[in-house]
Amino acid sequence: MDLSYALTPFLAWFVAGVSKFVINSIKTKQLAFSLIGYGGLPSNHSSIVSSMAALVALKEGVEHPAFGVATSLAFIVVLDASSLRRQVGKHAAAINKLAAGAPGQETLRERMGHTRLEIAAGILVGIAVAASVNLMSTV
Repeated sequence: MDLSYALTPFLAWFVAGVSKFVINSIKTKQLAFSLIGYGGLPSNHSSIVSSMAALVALKEGVEHPAFGVATSLAFIVVLDASSLRRQVGKHAAAINKLAAGAPGQETLRERMGHTRLEIAAGILVGIAVAASVNLMSTV
């Protein structure tokens, strides 16, 4: 049984998450636990889906139907991260401005989506993890 298909997206999520925490901690000059969540470099979502597409390409080839499915899912996730969730974050910022000072009003989370650079970094992390897992599974 080949566990690399189950292991790869988990490892991509872990590597991207640890990288994001380290990058944010360096930027803020303190442990950045408050910045854990949506947004930031690299994109966890992009790393997860690109790791699976890359692993399928490496193990099965790009002509395999599973590669088409994995790539389609990756496009949907990346488009969601770059457009819809970014717009949600912008709306949250506008709502927070309008509701500033209102009694009992909780602040909405504004950091939701990803920039193109954050998505590209996530894709690179995903491909690197998939290549590493594929290399280790052939040894």
